[in-house]
Amino acid sequence: MEREPAKLLILYATQTGNALDAAERIGREAERRGCAASVRSIDDFDASSLPHEDTVIFVVSTTGQGDTPDSMKSFWKYLLQRNIAKNWLEGVHYAVFGLGDSGYQKYNFVAKKLDRRISDLGATAVVERGLGDDQHPSGYEGALDPWMSSMWNMLYQINPKFFPNGPDFVISDTKLINQPKFQITYHEIDKVDLQSSSAPGLDHVQMQTGRARSMSPGKVSHIKNIPDCFLKMIKNQPLCRAGCGKDVRHFEFEFVSTIIEYGVGDVLEVLPGQDPAAVDAFIQCCNLNPESLITVHPIGMESRHCDTEGNDYKVPIKLKTFVELTMDIASASPRRYFFEARMLYVMSYFATAEHEKERLQYFASPEGRDDLYQYNQKERRNVLEVLEDFPSVQMPFEWLVQLVPPLKTRAFSISSSPSAHPNQVHLTVNVVSWTTPFKRKRTGLCSTWLAGLDPQDGVYIPAWFRKGSLPPPPPSIPLVLIGPGTGCAPFRGFVEERAIQDMSGSAAPIMLFFGCRNQENDFLYKDFWLSHAQNGGPLSVARGGGFYVAFSRDQPQKVYVQHKMREQSQRVWNFLVEGASIYVAGSSTKMPSDVMSALEEIISKEAGVSRETAVLQLRRLEKDVESSAPTLEVKTCRISGPNRLQATKVLPFESELGL
Repeated sequence: MEREPAKLLILYATQTGNALDAAERIGREAERRGCAASVRSIDDFDASSLPHEDTVIFVVSTTGQGDTPDSMKSFWKYLLQRNIAKNWLEGVHYAVFGLGDSGYQKYNFVAKKLDRRISDLGATAVVERGLGDDQHPSGYEGALDPWMSSMWNMLYQINPKFFPNGPDFVISDTKLINQPKFQITYHEIDKVDLQSSSAPGLDHVQMQTGRARSMSPGKVSHIKNIPDCFLKMIKNQPLCRAGCGKDVRHFEFEFVSTIIEYGVGDVLEVLPGQDPAAVDAFIQCCNLNPESLITVHPIGMESRHCDTEGNDYKVPIKLKTFVELTMDIASASPRRYFFEARMLYVMSYFATAEHEKERLQYFASPEGRDDLYQYNQKERRNVLEVLEDFPSVQMPFEWLVQLVPPLKTRAFSISSSPSAHPNQVHLTVNVVSWTTPFKRKRTGLCSTWLAGLDPQDGVYIPAWFRKGSLPPPPPSIPLVLIGPGTGCAPFRGFVEERAIQDMSGSAAPIMLFFGCRNQENDFLYKDFWLSHAQNGGPLSVARGGGFYVAFSRDQPQKVYVQHKMREQSQRVWNFLVEGASIYVAGSSTKMPSDVMSALEEIISKEAGVSRETAVLQLRRLEKDVESSAPTLEVKTCRISGPNRLQATKVLPFESELGL
């Protein structure tokens, strides 16, 4: 097969959309240098055709504790086939950029193992893999910029045809102004069948959501356009004392459409609503007609009528509805590419006020980078605020659709058991708010929207369910649960499920280590935990379980969950010997590593081995994913995003330590 050496293929694997953002940016930067690029989701690519590609750039995120994104699972399975020859990818050039969080032990694990596997199959790396880190002040972009610069130079050395004018030559942005990637078609009202547009019932809301999302340029591959179901909130309960400085809510929802079967530890993704006042302000600021009937489709796909779910691209939708359901206009800090040089130039091109044009061009220059950082990232300005700061900018809607970040679903760990609450699903959500350096108050879009809902209003909430990384633990397996703060969310469902299982037989006990700041302020689900720690409940000492709370600020010296674990060293060890599964959920900063350190100390002390041996055995246990023997399982998850409970299959604990 004849190759096309001057074209890049960029494959991305994303769970929440960040890898898509990065892949699109790499594609745009390649095009600015005169190199054709195709950006595709990895699940939209036939892995068997990989040897026929000349140069492939992989942009992959790591989810949970080292898991591949859902969209990458089939691709990765194909690469692991034993019958693939070691020189299968000989002649193929590749590069890997990973997105991860160094707060996790398996930081950027997916990028690392993909890089290793592609290399083992004979491909040649263009540049050393890049590793983006959420913990960096600039996020993953802190590593992406220098990595791209190195890659352009290396690609040019490999094949100058990639960049006919050299890697440092950038095509004039003026030539790109007339090349938006999306086309907007406006329809006359009297020629359109609006199909029940006047009745805002469930069927109409579902139809509108599917249509709008099918037209959105920012679709994440594993999220279907049409929601799995719609929910209605039936309880909105604050869990913290009023005025304490924290706001955590317990939300209960009931199914109003299809009832979805889910398990404890699963994930619920919610499409947040946007402030109607912000939507109206955006439409007015951009001089748009909210009642316009539009269809949106990529340039070159005018003949395509439906997406894979049967949503008709030809059926128009109101412009205002499209904005509400697909364009993130008021979240703090829009995607960085809204402020990239090319995009700033687009804004400056459409600015009619000379001083605004000059300021935007300055932001787009190398000299203005620091000031742009102060303006955007430090202050976390949203799209609406930026447009209001530059009122003379009147971009065509085609460019707004392309530049404004897509409205993404937000993922939460489910905090209920379906056995205990049929036809319901519960969430435990921290209502996010903070203050910028210039004293602007910022809030999380989804958590604030949910907290502001009145159950009496009956708002339809689009929702998607996603399986957790683990099946629910069998009733016979003892559990050690470690979850400070909202990390306790999935464990509420675990305890409910275990209590139900106990009614039909003797289920194994649970040890729960919970942590919060103050007993009076943020002791989440206090009555729930205490009730299950008494009267033979799954947390009761009488049943072999236990409930231990660390109040970090109620005494001069701070006390955390790892301190409580050490206090119960003998009991934790007994659980491990009995084959317990350990789940750790919460912050991705120091807590998981502090907990692992406590586990190492407990193993060393109780097993009578050196600390080094305990560390080695824990690491080995985590890595041995092929064992089918009875296991100790350690799972960790972070609650600020999707709460993933991760498993590692290992050898029996006692045999590993030679006991």
